[in-house]
Order: sequence, then structure tokens, then C-alpha cells
Amino acid sequence: MKKLSFLILIFLSQIILAQAPANYYDGTAGLTGAALKTKLSQIISNGHIDKGYGGLYTGYETTDRDNFFEKDGTVLDMYSENPNGPDPYNYTPGQKQCGNYSQEGDCYNREHVVPQSFFGSNAPMVSDINFIRPTDGKVNGMRSNYPFGMVSKPTFTSRNGSKVGNNTTSGYSATVFEPIDTFKGDIARMVFYFVTRYESRMADFSTGNMLANNTYPSLQDWELQVLLTWAAQDPVSPEEIARNNASYNFQGNRNPYIDHPEWVQAVWGTTSSDTQAPTAPANLAVNSTTAFTATLSWAAATDNIGIASYEIYVDGILKTTVSGSVTSATVTGLVANTTYSFYIIAKDAAGNASPASNTVQGTTLMANTDTSCANEDFENIPANNNSYSTRTWTNKGINWTATDARTDEKLNNRAIVIRNGSLTGSAVPNGIGSLTVTTQLKFSGTEGTFDLFVNGVKKGAVPYASGKLTTTISDINIEGNVTVKLVNTSTSNRVALDDLSWTCYSSTLGLGETNVGAKKLTVSPNPVKNGTIQISGLEESNVRAEIYNMTGQLVQTVDKVSKTSDRIQLKNLPKGIYILKAGNQAAKFIIE
Repeated sequence: MKKLSFLILIFLSQIILAQAPANYYDGTAGLTGAALKTKLSQIISNGHIDKGYGGLYTGYETTDRDNFFEKDGTVLDMYSENPNGPDPYNYTPGQKQCGNYSQEGDCYNREHVVPQSFFGSNAPMVSDINFIRPTDGKVNGMRSNYPFGMVSKPTFTSRNGSKVGNNTTSGYSATVFEPIDTFKGDIARMVFYFVTRYESRMADFSTGNMLANNTYPSLQDWELQVLLTWAAQDPVSPEEIARNNASYNFQGNRNPYIDHPEWVQAVWGTTSSDTQAPTAPANLAVNSTTAFTATLSWAAATDNIGIASYEIYVDGILKTTVSGSVTSATVTGLVANTTYSFYIIAKDAAGNASPASNTVQGTTLMANTDTSCANEDFENIPANNNSYSTRTWTNKGINWTATDARTDEKLNNRAIVIRNGSLTGSAVPNGIGSLTVTTQLKFSGTEGTFDLFVNGVKKGAVPYASGKLTTTISDINIEGNVTVKLVNTSTSNRVALDDLSWTCYSSTLGLGETNVGAKKLTVSPNPVKNGTIQISGLEESNVRAEIYNMTGQLVQTVDKVSKTSDRIQLKNLPKGIYILKAGNQAAKFIIE
């Protein structure tokens, strides 16, 4: 197995190496550390053609197109790209270049991964496309000239999850910027490029608590450790390789750490020698539960280099893993009316595991066929503000984003007011049956509607008028994970939304309590207390019976049930609500 893995690594390295011209890296064989870094600096300085600051936008036409995520050819922006779903906004190359901005989505500009204030905006650094990426203007401005680090309590979070806040890794505690996991390796390799390409000028640059005024290692030790961790966590991607090739065609030099990612370790060493385990996460708590989820929070663990991930255990079994930059998570796929035990373990990039956190228990809520999968009352929206901007908040495990929205109006209680924008929730499990929301037109304007989209497909319209309206859109009936979005069809009407909720749905649970046929199937006793149920009202003999829990999971089957043999012995099913399906009939029952 080791031999096979070694051969695969050789094959992959040859593929990556093939991206660089023949003989491009001549003279590097056998070199390591400062000597390798200096040789690479000589190589990538030769052939570098400065196309000027204005030329960057021309370069972006080929270097930064999204041909890898949505594959729609829009500008690939590290600070707005959502690798796991629709982007919050997109830019068309050549359009909406900054310019002025007040909120995300206004325009994109040129983000110097190493801030240009460090080198006085001088050439050729100011226009070197190998470390300057197109990014949203607002997020670029919020990143400011902060170094890169790990954030546990952000003061700003962009719509794709990039964060600003105090650093949590050893050696530095001031403000840093943390991109999302997908682009951490990209960031690290761009910084490594910069301090290699310009190593002879490092003594003249400001450090910004990030760089070092020397040719080697050229980085503050704490920052170096963060970037080494990120480079290991996020390997070179096809997107980086394509960008490196396009950048070479544009300005005549390459990023060697994309062509040869192993040179990161060869130059600066590796974090793999790290043997110090993180401290245990503390103060684990269950903040809230639904019938099928539990939302947890905890105090961050600490590590000499950095926390890479948190593992969440449910009843002693690993359930899910989340990024080391977060201190809360929602565990999904649980069973209604059931008590669970939770603890978490922190891990660093070298794989060192912390002691377990404290163990806490939480009980999921009771459920029925009309279980509420979401219930947003807007009490957690940001503080009252009468300006229109992008607003984000989290409530009951759902991350909400409202665009062109204000927060100072009331409907039933606090409400979000949307003008030329939309309200979008993060993905929620257990489907959607029907949706209910209250609306009211504020200030002036005319009656209109919000379009309802579920998983990107229009499923209905929600009206609004000068008076308060509560609307229910029924029979949406979509299973699995759902993303709900309400879009104002007007560009000027200011409309308040309040008390938004929707019911869960699965094709199994959608049968409800009543039978499809003429007779009613019943279960007794109900609630069940002795592990045995008796059924009556069965239309057919010798039909298959199936029992489902409220997550839609099949938990027991009986091959044949007849009108004359109508007792079923349950198989140690936990307390909760269940659906019995027999033939084309169904009934609900409860186990106490």
C-alpha cells in the first residue's frame, strides 16, 4: 500500500511539474532552506514583465474566471465564492469594477494578499498578479492590511464566511483576517511567492506584524506557522494550477509553490514535527434543539500552532467534523424526543488530539407530521438601523442573509424590512411541506409579491399590502435539505417580513394520520406502553407493514399483516412518534 501511494504521489507530482516549461527550475536540485528560496527568487524574477496596476483587470480576464465551482465564467472571488452552494453574488469580468462601495456585491477590486502599504505601493510589487486577486470591494476593505490568522469570535463575517477578529493561535493576539477553508492554501502559497520573489527587498518593507525584515525566513514566526498549516490543510487545486499557467502567460513568471508544493516544506520546514496536543475545548453547551437537530457551542481550544478541526461525538460515536475556526455547530439527523450525549475533541494540523471536552446532554423535541422545521421570529436580527444594507444573523441553527434590508421596524414584533433585495436561509434538513409568513408594506408604495424559491426553483408568491397579511403556501412537498429564499419583485417597495416558518416533509410522513383508502387505519393502544400494537381498519390481508420514525427512516418491517392477525411486536424502538404504513394506508402512533 505504501509503495502504491508513493507511485501515485510521483505521478501527481509529474502532472503538476508538467505545467511549468522545461528547464524552468534548473539549478534547484539538492537545495533546501534559504539556498532553495534564493535560487527560486532568481528564477521567478527573470522574465517577470510588469504590466502595470491598470493591467491587472486585463489579466483577470484569463486568470480569475470561475470554471471550477459554478463554472459560469464569472469572476472567481475568494471572498465571495461559496464552494458548497450558490454564490451570494457574482461579478461579470470587466463590469462593476471599484469604484465606490458600501456593501458586499457593489463592485470588485484588486486585493493585495500582502498589503501594498507594506511596500509603499511601489512597482513591480503593486501590480504583480501572482499575489493580487480580484475580490469584493467591501470584504477587501474589511480585510484592510491585517495579517492572516485564525478567528473564533469575529467582528465581521462576509457572506461566504471570511472573518475579521482577534487571532487565536500562539504568538499573536491582535486583529487578523481568516478566509474560508477552500482558499487557505491559495493564500499561503501566494504569501510564500511574495517573500520569495522579493526576498532581496524585504529589509525595506514594513512588517505589518506579518513579514520579517530578512531574506530568510522573511515571515514572522507565528504567521509562518499559520501559513504552513494552511498549505498542508488545503493542497494545490486545479483552479490554482490553471491560474498559475494563465499568470505565466500574462506576466512571464510563475508561483513555484503551486508547481512544486513540496518546496514549501523544503524551504521552511513542516508542521509535521509538532507533537504538542491542543487543550480541551471548554464550556460545551446545548443551546437549542429541534425534533431532529441540536445546536452546540463551546469555548475554543488552544494550540501552539493552531486548531485545524473539531470532532463532534454523539453517544460516543464520531458524528461530524467542523473547521477549527468555528465554535458552534448544528448536529443534524437526530431522532425526535430522544436524549443524546455530546462531547468534542480538537485536533491540530499534525493530527494531535486534545482531551475530550465536558460531556453534555440534550433532548430533541417531540415531533408530529406537521413538525416545524424552521421558525424564524426575527428577534435575533442585528441592532436597529434605518439604513439599507446586507444583514446577517443566526437563529435556531439557521444562518440568515437579508440584502438591501433595514432592521428598525416592527410587525408582530421585530421584523426585517427588505427593499430591492431578498431573504435567504442556509440549508435545513427534513424537507418542507408548507410555508407561512407575515408581510406588510411599510412607508409608501403599492401592493406586490415576494417570489418564493426552494432550492433555486420558484414555488409560489407571497403577497404584501399596506395591511398585515399572513400567507401560507401549501403543498410545496420537497424532501431532504432545503434552502428557502424570498425575493422582492419590486425594486422600491419596502416590505416587512415576520414570523416565517415551514413544516417538515418527506414522502413517507406526508401520508399523515389518515388512510388513502376509504377506511381509517388505527393503532391501539396509542400511546404505546408495552411494546405491542394492535391495528384495525386494514383493507387488505397479507400486506407488508413498514414503520418509519419522524426523520423518514425505516426502522421496522413486517412482511405480512392480515385482518385476522393484526398484532405487531415492536423491536425495542425508542420513545417518539412513528408512522405505520400498511399497503396504501397509514397511521401515526406514539411510544412512551
